[in-house]
Amino acid sequence: MFENLQERFAKILKTLSGKGRLSEKNISDAVRQVKLSLLEADVNYKVVKEFIESVKQKALGEEVMKSFTPDQQFVKIVRDELIKIMGETHQTLNFKHNPSVIMIAGLQGSGKTTTCAKLALHLKKNGRNPVLVAADTYRPAAIEQLEKLGEAIGITVITGDRKNPVSIVKKAVSEAKDTHWDTVILDTAGRLHIDDEMMSELEKIKSVSNPDEVLMVVDAMTGQDAINSARLFDQRLSLTGFIVTKMDGDARGGVILSIRHVTGKPVKFIGVGEKLDNLDVFHPERVASRILGMGDVLSLIEKAERELDRSRMEEMGKKLLKAEFTLEDFQQQLKDIKKLGPLSSLVQMLPGAPKINVEDGEGQLKKVEAIINSMTTEERRNPRILNSSRKKRITKGSGTTVQDINRLLKSYEEMKSMMKKLKKGKLNLPFSF
Repeated sequence: MFENLQERFAKILKTLSGKGRLSEKNISDAVRQVKLSLLEADVNYKVVKEFIESVKQKALGEEVMKSFTPDQQFVKIVRDELIKIMGETHQTLNFKHNPSVIMIAGLQGSGKTTTCAKLALHLKKNGRNPVLVAADTYRPAAIEQLEKLGEAIGITVITGDRKNPVSIVKKAVSEAKDTHWDTVILDTAGRLHIDDEMMSELEKIKSVSNPDEVLMVVDAMTGQDAINSARLFDQRLSLTGFIVTKMDGDARGGVILSIRHVTGKPVKFIGVGEKLDNLDVFHPERVASRILGMGDVLSLIEKAERELDRSRMEEMGKKLLKAEFTLEDFQQQLKDIKKLGPLSSLVQMLPGAPKINVEDGEGQLKKVEAIINSMTTEERRNPRILNSSRKKRITKGSGTTVQDINRLLKSYEEMKSMMKKLKKGKLNLPFSF
């Protein structure tokens, strides 16, 4: 997410670092490079124009010109302006009624149906009791797709007569009032392009369901076309916000940086992967930090708290400090890491993380996992028994080499040795606990 934009900003900031003071020319050059970076990221040109004018005005102010850390001041200005155009703070969902209706709209191919399921799972994890409504009766297999997704996450899907979207929605909302469901999520039909028939149907669905939220799903890959569609949807449906999907792909980031400024409506969630739990709450300040290479530790912590077993992690920490952890424990750690998402997304959340070949890193993790999975329980708990014949058996089961196994065992022993020294206070560290 934002890889190209991050690289461009890193180069710009590098040219400013180390300068005792900034001149007007330094700032003008940096601002011009920021402008080009945003335009290349497919940010709306009107948004770029306003953004650049504000940054330049503040950067040429007396506070920055006299600062002894001008590069840091410049970064702060850019970060503040990025946050400003994306909406200052996170906008939560509104739950005015019981049941609360959330209407999901968007063009076909934006990932709308999958996003409905992702949102339902997110709400379920946060204590609500949602139900999904299949109101897309046009796209082949759309209802079946939603039913399968609902089954996968343990959430009921209402399909009605599978013919009339307005009737399906009306009955579903009425049924929800008589049950324990507190949130009704409507998966409405999309089209390959906007037409009046489509919008009229959506207006009828909105009228009979009286939704608290009308969210449009926008594909980040479509760039400025997404902004134009968002304007039209907002004009007809009075949107309350957006969910931007496919942010894990090679999207340039322009939609995220433009859509709120152009429409006045906030982004509330972003889709960051294909798995059903890959839906993140949108925090403008965190995204701005990631764009500028400052990481997003808060999101990483929240993800870990949500996905990982706290008691098991505490037990693992005790084992590490006592140097008692085994390859069986290491195997569990690898499973936990995978729960947090792709390695590439985790690296981006770490401030100042070095540029590494993520594909190589993920390849090594897969090798390690394959090796440990091919061991017996006894071998994982006591790797010292791994003789030549055992290693050959493991290579056949894991598709690796004896050298790969030896590297893993060497790293494992080095880690145990380091933890023993740490426990005894014999390890010289540049910091203290």
